[in-house]
Amino acid sequence: MMMETVLVTGGAGYIGSHVVLALRAAGRPVVVLDDLSTGSRASVPADVPLVVGDAGDAGLVDRVLRAQAVGTVMHFAGSVIVPESVGDPLKYYRNNTLASHALIGASLAAGVRRFVFSSTAAVYGNPPTPMVTEETPTAPLSPYGWSKLMVERMLSDLSAAHPDFHHVCLRYFNVAGADPAGRAGQTTAGATHLIKVACEVVLGRRDRLTLFGTDYPTPDGTGLRDYIHVSDLADAHLLALEHLERGGGGMVLNCGYGRGYSVRDVIGALNRITGRSLPVEEAARRPGDPAELIADSTRLRRLLGWRPRFDDLDLIVRHALDWERRGPRSP
Repeated sequence: MMMETVLVTGGAGYIGSHVVLALRAAGRPVVVLDDLSTGSRASVPADVPLVVGDAGDAGLVDRVLRAQAVGTVMHFAGSVIVPESVGDPLKYYRNNTLASHALIGASLAAGVRRFVFSSTAAVYGNPPTPMVTEETPTAPLSPYGWSKLMVERMLSDLSAAHPDFHHVCLRYFNVAGADPAGRAGQTTAGATHLIKVACEVVLGRRDRLTLFGTDYPTPDGTGLRDYIHVSDLADAHLLALEHLERGGGGMVLNCGYGRGYSVRDVIGALNRITGRSLPVEEAARRPGDPAELIADSTRLRRLLGWRPRFDDLDLIVRHALDWERRGPRSP
């Protein structure tokens, strides 16, 4: 039987480009829709069709879905910087919530009944327990988190109204690292992700690393995060796709390793790998940042059989640094 095409919105971006690589390695037909506002054309393999446009453009999405015989949509396109969302909330409700509404509606109208959504651990806010399960109450601290949670609710309600429509929402914890073969990595200019920023400091592209918050209720006073390698996260998307193709029902899944590392732990990993001390300056907490976020990924492992391959902080940091050493890629 001929495989249906997978539409990857935001497939020229950080996580989307790694998922495209995983889909191609599995022999899946793929088409990418990306407006290239933060993604890089160079991140899309030459044999993958790239449509430059907005995932919230329902007319364009409809044409792509029908022309490419799309059977599943994987939705990554959106804005992802927590502090920016606090200062410019309407941007996030437009790019994340409203654009997703248009994309989901176009998918339903075109007969696409499988949808994988890129969600976030930011929906949990500052959770009451260190380990977060999918049943932990959602209480976002930022418009970013709310904009994603609203899309989750849309998908849940749509699945209830249309029993043949199935979705998987993957709640990412802190995604880091790069493709071990060097084919993809994070290219976003001005990125705020800790490990990428720290690698840029190592290479002299930034003067120092700013440590936001040293008074959190954590062992060393800095925020604790569950860092997941981007290639392990890409594998989770393939498993979600296979689940939906088997007729599996909708679900929400945490994506993380189940252990937390502090900002100082990440700095220590880079110091070990490079053999020198990273220049660091301390600053106040950023708005919208919780003290601790650690994933209970039992459901992902048990229901989808996920087995991570890169569960090691030093390895994650090394892959990220190797990518940055290759130099920035042209858009």
